[in-house]
Amino acid sequence: MTLRGPPEDRTPAELLRFGVVNLDKPPGPSSHQVSGWIRDAVSETLDARGADVGIDRAAHAGTLDPKVTGCLPIMLGDATRLAQAFLEGEKEYVAVLECHGPVPADAESVVAEFEGPIYQKPPRKSAVSRRLRVREIHALEVLEAEDRRLLLRIRCESGTYVRKLCHDLGLALGTGAHMGHLRRTATEPFDDSTLHGAYDLLDALAFWLEDDDPDPLTEIVEPGERILEHVPSVTIAESAAREVANGAPVYAPGVLEADDVERGSLVACYTPNGAAVCLGNLVGDPEAEEGAVVDLQRVLI
Repeated sequence: MTLRGPPEDRTPAELLRFGVVNLDKPPGPSSHQVSGWIRDAVSETLDARGADVGIDRAAHAGTLDPKVTGCLPIMLGDATRLAQAFLEGEKEYVAVLECHGPVPADAESVVAEFEGPIYQKPPRKSAVSRRLRVREIHALEVLEAEDRRLLLRIRCESGTYVRKLCHDLGLALGTGAHMGHLRRTATEPFDDSTLHGAYDLLDALAFWLEDDDPDPLTEIVEPGERILEHVPSVTIAESAAREVANGAPVYAPGVLEADDVERGSLVACYTPNGAAVCLGNLVGDPEAEEGAVVDLQRVLI
């Protein structure tokens, strides 16, 4: 078995088999449609290049409704196993709140009261169970106000329903309201400073295929490890990584270095060259001489 090399040394084909694109989703198609189109384009390009191994899957990080635009990281190939990591991160949106009456003078103070933990029940069309749950609103700011509209910036926990938040804000304002345009500006660790359009990716694939120029592609497709930047890390020996590939947990003798986090926390394990090995939960003391340290959740090699 060969372990992955350093992320910065990977070929375009290796990036496409374990990579991520910070996509600027356009209005119209669903998130599922977008990820399917990209999967097919990447797979066809790898086939045309004569790559030994292609990809048969791609996945998006956090569903956006068809009309919603913005940050939609697309995981390619084996990087789809990292979807769980996005559940640990925060999301940020810019939304238009369409009030059903004139915006009251105290709108900013009313909106600010929604910062912190709030109760939400998923909407009827949701794919999850409609049970009352708590979601954290980390920051909620009025950027502009005009007539019957408020422009909001929302920083929130993953799984927050912004449409429901807008409905509740309307009740609190006394006007009633619904969500207008919505754009996601960040899904940790990605934000809108590094977005790429779908056509940018298609053009980059064509440059690599037709002109043998990989530079545009390597500027757009990042190593899968980029997804894990906000997840605490554990560095393990290559011998331990080979055991992980066979399904064994990470044992204390194989740990070289570890971030200081509470037991039960999600962690990402790497070889010394920075290649991701697995996702798991910290279950033991990294400084101990024996015993399991990381219980596996997703093996990446």
